[in-house]
Amino acid sequence: MNKKIFTIVLILAIIVPFALFVGCGQEAKSSLIKVGIVNLPPEESGYRQANVEAMNTVFSKDNGYDAKQTNTGDNSEQIAAAKGYIRDGVDYLLISAANASGWDDTLKSAKTAGVKVILFDRTIETDPSNYQAALVSDMAYEGKMATDWVLNSVSQPIKLVLIRGQLGSAAEIGRSAAVLDAQKAGKLEIVADGTGGDSWSLEEARKVVEAAIAAGKDFNVIYAQNDGMAQGAVQALEAAGISHGKDGKVKIIGFDFNRFALRNVQAGYWDADMQCNPRQAAEISKWIKSGKLPSGIQYQTELLLTTDTITDELIDQWGINADPGKGVITR
Repeated sequence: MNKKIFTIVLILAIIVPFALFVGCGQEAKSSLIKVGIVNLPPEESGYRQANVEAMNTVFSKDNGYDAKQTNTGDNSEQIAAAKGYIRDGVDYLLISAANASGWDDTLKSAKTAGVKVILFDRTIETDPSNYQAALVSDMAYEGKMATDWVLNSVSQPIKLVLIRGQLGSAAEIGRSAAVLDAQKAGKLEIVADGTGGDSWSLEEARKVVEAAIAAGKDFNVIYAQNDGMAQGAVQALEAAGISHGKDGKVKIIGFDFNRFALRNVQAGYWDADMQCNPRQAAEISKWIKSGKLPSGIQYQTELLLTTDTITDELIDQWGINADPGKGVITR
């Protein structure tokens, strides 16, 4: 072999494996499923924290995804993020909307671009043809379960303090509907109607109850649309020396199944908690990997637990976020 031929063979020996390696790397990257996730911020609630973490864990490179998640409680910022993902050519667009309205144009753009849209946690007010599927909590069902508990468990006359979440969100609309209907039917009276704001704030919820107390309102149940707001409401009762819980004057119901809230229910410090399951990510991933996406809305099964029905096993199975431990009250 002359020197020229040897040099050519040596160069090929170096270049060809490198080219094959690069090619394999590009193929591996392109085989990842591109997902854009539009979600609310984890600071919103313990529920949202668990939800955001589940999305990040499931839609990871290790699981075959090239995914990005945008977290904001501003509907216009969410829509802008969704449009960005569509331009980036994602395969799937997952949305938990801050507000149920205003999404039509964005969803139609995704459809035109061939992007499959899956709603999670919350529905959107749009024609069902504008999205592929939705895996959500039935917020109206949650509201009905909670309201039925109020009607069956609180002494008459029922005088209720309503603390809503973000006004106009699917969660607030659904969880408010049944209790508002009960008032229209004369089954209870809403003596104070406030909100924890866009961030479902503990502090804002506490102010709602403080204002009701300062105004001399008489009430015997607090219906708070998430656990953090229930916590803030109870802080106001404690500061005013008003008894609550199993043997108290004011009954307390929260939503979301944070483990601290469930321990409060178990201890009789609160009375009931309505589940809202944040673990949609694993089920949505199964849909995507199987290539068999359902059509339309799919509802999750959810529970309501009371001081009389709660157990350690149920807290372990269905609770979210850190467990302070049995007998530990979170004030």
